Amino acid sequence: MKKAVVLVSGGLDSATVLAMAREQGYACYAISFDYGQRHKCELEAAQQVARSLGVVEHKLLQLNMNDLGGSALTDETIDVPNEGAGEGIPVTYVPARNTVFLSLALGWAEVLDADAIFIGVNAVDYSGYPDCRPEYIEAYQRLADLATRRGVEGRPIRIAAPLIHLSKAQIIREGTRLGVDYGLTTSCYAPDVQCHACGRCDACRLRQAGFAAAQVPDPTAYQK
Repeated sequence: MKKAVVLVSGGLDSATVLAMAREQGYACYAISFDYGQRHKCELEAAQQVARSLGVVEHKLLQLNMNDLGGSALTDETIDVPNEGAGEGIPVTYVPARNTVFLSLALGWAEVLDADAIFIGVNAVDYSGYPDCRPEYIEAYQRLADLATRRGVEGRPIRIAAPLIHLSKAQIIREGTRLGVDYGLTTSCYAPDVQCHACGRCDACRLRQAGFAAAQVPDPTAYQK
């Protein structure tokens, strides 16, 4: 059976991608990262999502990207914005995060002799993150082809980003078709201690708008 490493963050995008990989016939190996993010609720959500969608194995790797700072998601001195998306790259962008994550996923894919890596990046509702663009995925594919044994042997590991051109509503409709339980997922950048979503940050706004546009009930537990 063909194998895939799937980046699972605990959010609705990665949950949908995991379900899509499974539908395509892959034995799925989930990988998540405790990278020093302030919103640890996503790690519990990632475990629940991976379990519910029947992964073969789920790895949780420890990183310390908060030592670098530079993002509202890893540096407690930078406030998470609540005023909605503005111009340019937002303060919630974590420098080099997807590059680091994909590199570690690529290493595990080599160990597993996996055929693909699935990642839930999205260029339509991507909030201005430079490492969620099609050009970035294309460039990383070239790197993976050059940097791996499988690439040198003519059996490259495919970097799959099936959500890259989908709106949030389209993603939610696809996940609903595939039976994803979005009640297990979290998107919030500033949840409370009980993991209730704030309903105000950019991620919550995109999530709410996506469910509304998809005409699918939003199962998120929001703060009162």
